[in-house]
Amino acid sequence: MDESALDDLLSEQRRYYRARAPEYDDWWFRRGRYALDADAERGWFADVAALEEELGRFDPAGDVLELAAGTGIWTSRLVRYADRLTAVDASPEVLERNRERSGSSVDHVVADIFAWEPPRPFDACLFAFWLSHVPRERVAEFWELVGRALRPNGRVFLIDNAHTDGGDLRHTVGTGDEVARRSLADGREFDIVKRFWPPAELEDELAALGWDLTAAETPNRHFLYASGARATAPPDGV
Repeated sequence: MDESALDDLLSEQRRYYRARAPEYDDWWFRRGRYALDADAERGWFADVAALEEELGRFDPAGDVLELAAGTGIWTSRLVRYADRLTAVDASPEVLERNRERSGSSVDHVVADIFAWEPPRPFDACLFAFWLSHVPRERVAEFWELVGRALRPNGRVFLIDNAHTDGGDLRHTVGTGDEVARRSLADGREFDIVKRFWPPAELEDELAALGWDLTAAETPNRHFLYASGARATAPPDGV
């Protein structure tokens, strides 16, 4: 994809998430158009609990950065661990909901992640359901940003959709190689980036970029998660 087309796609993706802010939580809590039958709902929320357990094991303490923080579903969990928490998102609409959920102690920053620069090094960085929206052409650039945002021994925790999960796809009306057409409850449609990986493929892709992350899927295979750090930490001050 040429740079102009890629910029247009990412601009449309930002518009989509701004417009989706009022209904995003319905997807997570399986309400309305996203409701599941009883068995599927139990599996979904069991996997949500599994993610929460993994986050607890990761223990994101210290000065923590959350990228693509969204409506605050994970921000509100991170405040239990972090001494200081910064939440960055391109959408002011979702960050307003984030503030309501996570409280005034969080530093909320409205910024396009592809253009934002970290103000200081952080101890840990988390992003949920974001990496799958990073186009292949920007993956190396994004992980360079994560590297700049972390202290030499800083750690990363990420969450995303598993490739095998269909529970979130009822709002997907078409897919291409890495572009999905999404619909909103009011019928509007937008094209966004959407990629998937089996855990081993994600580990390999990140290893090629200099990161040592261990990836796995939740028991019911709704979600992918991974955690780790740089394969080789840079010297202090780099």
